[in-house]
Amino acid sequence: MTITSSHNTKLKELRKLHQRRQRGLAGRFVAEGEDLLAAADTAGWEPVERYCAAGSGLPGTEVESRLLDQASALGSGTRTLAVYGQRWAPAATGPLCVYLHGVHDPGNVGTILRSADAFGASCVAIGPGTADPYGPKAVRASMGAVFTVALVRADGIRELPGSTVALVADRGVPLPELALGEYTPDGVSLLIGAEREGLPDAIVSAAGHVARIPIANHSLNAAMAATVALYETTRMARES
Repeated sequence: MTITSSHNTKLKELRKLHQRRQRGLAGRFVAEGEDLLAAADTAGWEPVERYCAAGSGLPGTEVESRLLDQASALGSGTRTLAVYGQRWAPAATGPLCVYLHGVHDPGNVGTILRSADAFGASCVAIGPGTADPYGPKAVRASMGAVFTVALVRADGIRELPGSTVALVADRGVPLPELALGEYTPDGVSLLIGAEREGLPDAIVSAAGHVARIPIANHSLNAAMAATVALYETTRMARES
């Protein structure tokens, strides 16, 4: 049966999920587009609900195209979307963890997930003030990594594995010179802060190492800094 009414209960739930307005739907999120849903399928995620544009031939409950577009968070609309249950790992683990503190931009959070997946990070820890990794913009920016990277909630760096490395724009040892050698038995945790504010002084002081990425100007955005740090850390591990 094809959904043809904008008052359909499922479509109302989709719109509320996009806006994060309904407490009863907490713990769920929406992914849109064939590529994202294919990534979820490959990673073994079963959707709670799956929808497709009527006549598209895609799997899921058919919805009249204009109504599916109205339920979409994409400006161009979509041919398919699905609802999934959030997954949170019980604790951060090594050998390589990325901790995000106050990274407000969901696009940066999603891009960091993508980089963490590319460089084989074992988890991404979501600290205070960080955007929801299951929000629509973060999910899109992750390009499917939200389905493959372990996500952890963390209140602070005491919960992180191994040596902690605080990335600061203008302080510390240049990251390529940081003698991490092989990962410690418990791993390495890279600490990433907000673009403008950076990491709080208390976190920098408590970190095992303070490092900077040597660049020609004053800063990189959070996602770029995390990507460079992931590359450099994995390179050092390979070459040690």
